[in-house]
Amino acid sequence: MTRTYTLGKRAEQQADTRRRIVEAAVALHTEVGPARTTFSMVAERAGVQRNTFYSHFPDERTLLLACSALSLERDPLPDADAWRGIGDRATRLTAGLTAIYAWYERNADLTGCVLRDADSQPLVREIVELRWAPYHVAYDEVLSEGLGAPARALLRLALDYFTWRSLVRDSGLAPGDAVRTMVSAISAAR
Repeated sequence: MTRTYTLGKRAEQQADTRRRIVEAAVALHTEVGPARTTFSMVAERAGVQRNTFYSHFPDERTLLLACSALSLERDPLPDADAWRGIGDRATRLTAGLTAIYAWYERNADLTGCVLRDADSQPLVREIVELRWAPYHVAYDEVLSEGLGAPARALLRLALDYFTWRSLVRDSGLAPGDAVRTMVSAISAAR
């Protein structure tokens, strides 16, 4: 009779350690951004030694992939397919921007830090493009249907996190007012 070996308790401990490391990194990315987060900071926050950290995450790319996966698992970006069936352009734009702006609101601190760092950090930019690009391509495809070039340009502006932040956080517009403002501008541009 052969006995199969299972990691059992050890595997659970390894998974728990990995989860603590990723959660610590996401928290630091939210507070200071990925560019200012060091492996030492993550290890300390997670309560692990550096060698334990490195056994789970041998490089920054591996850690950033795990962090972005956890963040999007917790709160996925809105799915553009939900708006495909909306025939009226203004209603479709309103539904899409409302969902996207609500996501920005829920994830404002982390998104702001990550996008800020993506401007100067090629690896952060790569992960942002990997995780976000498919969604933003779908947003553009679904929401720009029937729009001319000026309106498409305004749509791209409306979809940008920093536009949301400028309208809602910096200018104090209510989210619904920010959506209506952008829908009006896009509709007027045609």
